[in-house]
Amino acid sequence: MGIAFVVTYLATHLVRRAAVKYEIYPKAIRDRDSHSNPTPRIGGIAMFLGFLVSLAIAAPIGWFDVVFADPGPIIAISVAALIIMVIGFLDDLYDLDWTLKLAGQFLAAGVLAWNGVQIVSLPIFGITVGSFGVSFVVTVFLAVLIMNAVNFIDGLDGLVAGVVLIGTTVFFVYSYLLAQQISPTNYFNLATMLSAIVIGMCAGFLPHNWHVAKIFMGDSGALLLGLLMTTSALTVTGQIDPASLNRDDLVPAVLPLILPISILILPLLDFALAVVRRLAAGKSPFAADRKHLHHRLQDFGHSHMGSVLVFYFWSISVSVSCLLLFLTEIVW
Repeated sequence: MGIAFVVTYLATHLVRRAAVKYEIYPKAIRDRDSHSNPTPRIGGIAMFLGFLVSLAIAAPIGWFDVVFADPGPIIAISVAALIIMVIGFLDDLYDLDWTLKLAGQFLAAGVLAWNGVQIVSLPIFGITVGSFGVSFVVTVFLAVLIMNAVNFIDGLDGLVAGVVLIGTTVFFVYSYLLAQQISPTNYFNLATMLSAIVIGMCAGFLPHNWHVAKIFMGDSGALLLGLLMTTSALTVTGQIDPASLNRDDLVPAVLPLILPISILILPLLDFALAVVRRLAAGKSPFAADRKHLHHRLQDFGHSHMGSVLVFYFWSISVSVSCLLLFLTEIVW
């Protein structure tokens, strides 16, 4: 967490300086933009560096032996993160066609799922979904959905970094407590480590992105955070043996997926409405506009930061409620 914070904070400063020096930023201000001055939007590069350096430093530490014992998932996550960062970076610079951008997202999600980073088990009305084919499809769909939901709310200073920071912090506590229940002697699992890294990435980037932002994370950062949020949730599902579950155990079993989806329910709804709205107008489902929820909050009279704080309040309320539900299960 600390390494990710320091590296991301310093790297963001360097990336911004390089972007300003070499004018790697859009010169035109779009109607939907919330800023009035040209601003670099390649902060995702710095966040990706924070992610990679954190993994490299954690690898030789004995606490994480259980995480790196099988390097397959770590390699798959790193490759998927690289793919999504590059696709986002190219889109930030050249405004890629939406089909190419979506194909890159499916490729990154497919790399995860094909290499075993997928939904291992999910009790739904007493039915366990566990076949490789079904898990692969559901995993890819869920990853692409959450990546786009996160990306769609990246329209105000500090919005995505703050919302993901809040949600991932609560998820870190949840995965840590769950790991303690499963293995009291070694609870440094992949979900806990990834959550800690994402927390550090967001905390390191947020000071640069706070209103008035000096740099934006861009698609490279928002899609990366969405991918890592999904990955953290997916790895937790593999820690729970569905055969050992009874009705009283359903909360810890489904919470890994309920938590991120609950936190992102407003962005997910916004995403769905945006896709329907644009398709009905004969436009690309990924065509940008100024009709997102955070824009509407401003139209209703909320200030820039007031709109951001509404999302923060929602994230805190939902994520803490889910965590308390899990803690109640532990107590009882």
